[in-house]
Amino acid sequence: MDYFRNIVIVAAIAGAIAGLGMTVVQHFATVPLILQAEVFEEQSSGAPAEAPAVAHEHADATAAQDTAAHDTAAHDHGEGWAPSDGIERTGFTLAANVITGIGFALLLVAASELFGGLGGWHQGVFWGLAGFIAFTLAPGLGLPPELPAMPAAELASRQVWWVGTVVSAGVALGLLFHSRSLVSVVAAIVLLVAPHIIGAPQPVSHESPIPEGLHHSFVVAMAVTTLLFWVFLGGLAGFFRERFIHAA
Repeated sequence: MDYFRNIVIVAAIAGAIAGLGMTVVQHFATVPLILQAEVFEEQSSGAPAEAPAVAHEHADATAAQDTAAHDTAAHDHGEGWAPSDGIERTGFTLAANVITGIGFALLLVAASELFGGLGGWHQGVFWGLAGFIAFTLAPGLGLPPELPAMPAAELASRQVWWVGTVVSAGVALGLLFHSRSLVSVVAAIVLLVAPHIIGAPQPVSHESPIPEGLHHSFVVAMAVTTLLFWVFLGGLAGFFRERFIHAA
């Protein structure tokens, strides 16, 4: 019982710190770009811009992110309540990032325990890089993070494709790092390529008031932000795992 409790404690601490750090990075890297996009959104609609729902803020995370369900749901929100700009909006972003960080940390620590656990922060960083590839890079090649006012395909189909791509990438990385047979390597390559051969769901039209350069800057900022998040998360998980679980 102590073993499982320590896993939860490690994930909670690492996820909370990584979520806090990501919020700080977002404040300087992605939030200014989102605010710029909201100006174009307001101009295209001819009405006062509304504060984006939490889904827009969650899109900064992961991404995850980036993305994924958390960076695509923004296009499906209604006209309901949304946090106001300033402290309230930042607070909800922080809460979403911390919850997301803890969730990803639980997945990372649990998966690593199946292969003997993290042997320190160095090994944690490599696991974090694997998480970045599986949860951000692989699905992001087909569904890049979107800014407000950008068109998107139907939400359910995007979520299905995103989940399938993440699972395929995760299994492929496992085969590449824990098996040296030719069959495993070929299977891993097939799993990495297959979702992109199938193709991610696309909107009917790609017309958008958002300048292409602004969207490109946002995609790059999101990639760098989530990379730092995953590396930080993995390193912290390995660091605290060594002290809570290995010591016990």
